[in-house]
Parts: sequence; structure tokens; C-alpha cells
Amino acid sequence: MIAAGLLLLAVGAVDLLRQMIRARRAIAFTVAAVLLVVVAAGLDAVVAGVLAVAVAAIWTWVVPEQGPARAGLWPVALLALAAAACVVVAPGRARPGILGELWASYRPGDAVSADVVVLVIGCLVFLLESGNAVVRIALRSEMGTRENPDETVAPTLKGGRLIGPLERILVFALTLAGAYTLIAAVLAAKGIVRFPEISRDGDGGDRAEYFLIGSLVSWVAALAAAFLVSWGIAPG
Repeated sequence: MIAAGLLLLAVGAVDLLRQMIRARRAIAFTVAAVLLVVVAAGLDAVVAGVLAVAVAAIWTWVVPEQGPARAGLWPVALLALAAAACVVVAPGRARPGILGELWASYRPGDAVSADVVVLVIGCLVFLLESGNAVVRIALRSEMGTRENPDETVAPTLKGGRLIGPLERILVFALTLAGAYTLIAAVLAAKGIVRFPEISRDGDGGDRAEYFLIGSLVSWVAALAAAFLVSWGIAPG
């Protein structure tokens, strides 16, 4: 489980840094990688931390910020399979490493281990900006470009970069809480808010298709993260 958490945390942190930092990225990436490995060492998971950093480095190459993804949705599928495999092969430990011992001394309940905390944090960080990257890949793969090869359909609907992460975090949290009625309300509210923009769509239906693809991919990412955590904390 700790490997899955570190994996998602590394990939999510890289995408966040790419959005927040424009200059001296190499230094920021190096510092982040060192910090991740140090945390992994404190959790007695150095190998998992090093592998997570390596996967994050590959992710930055195959999932660029601009332009089409080099490998389509394959990196996303492989990352999901790797995270699921980590949860299955390496279940949570009661007191992993020094940090795990410290957490065990102050944790709020016996059912919450340090491994679970890292997995939840990793999922949350991944859903912020990496979730946007996954949605962009899906949109570019499915809808292609307009007459201008550098212009996609993304500008037709505004606010997606902010609404998407908030929506994914809400769906993730509500799914873990079992509040399925509230999830339905959140999804319905988004459709209502977007309806005026979608209703102005032309004959091509670009806005409606963009909304449906982006929303469905975003929801699937949040639900998959929630199910991953639920799977990890389920009794063996």
C-alpha cells in the first residue's frame, strides 16, 4: 500500500510543480525527489520511494504539458494497474518505519495506519493536477483539434482547471464517506451550471461532447482513487 501512495504522490507532485514553477524546474524536481525518498526512508520504504521518483520522471516525458500525449492513455492505464498491484501485493503495515512509529503514537484510531495516510494523501495530490492531465489526454485523443492544429476544443468551456480538481476531491471524499446521494447531487449540479453554455452549442456538438468526455473521465479518476483506498483499508 505504501508503494501505491508514494507512486501517486510522486506523479501528482511533479504535475503540481510543473504548473506552479516555470523557472529552475530541475532544482524543484530534485528537491522534491529527495524529500520523497527521505519520507520513504522514514517509512521503511526506500525502494518504493526510488521507484516512485523514477515513474514520475517517465510520466513527465510521456505526459507533456502541451500538445498531444506521446503514448495516449496507456501511461494512465499502466499507472492505475501499478497502483492497484501495489495495494494487492503489499498491504498496509501497522507501524512502518520511524514515521510509522510516530504516527502510531498519535493516530486517532487503530484502523488508520501511516500507510493509509500516505495513500490518501497520494490520491488527493494526484487528483489535483494529474487529474487534469488525464482529462486533457482523453479529450485530445477523442476530439482531436480544430482547423488550427494548436487550438483544441478546451476553450469552449471555462473554469475546468479549477472546477475539475474541486469536483474530483469532493467525489473522492464523498465516496469514501459512503455519501452516494450527495455525489449524485454534486454531479447533477455541475450539469445544471454548465447547461447554458452547452445549450448554445452549434451543429457540431463540440461543447456537449467536451463536457461529457471531460466530466466522465474526471469522475472515473476520482472514483478509482476512492476504490483504491477502500481496497487498501479493507480487512484481509
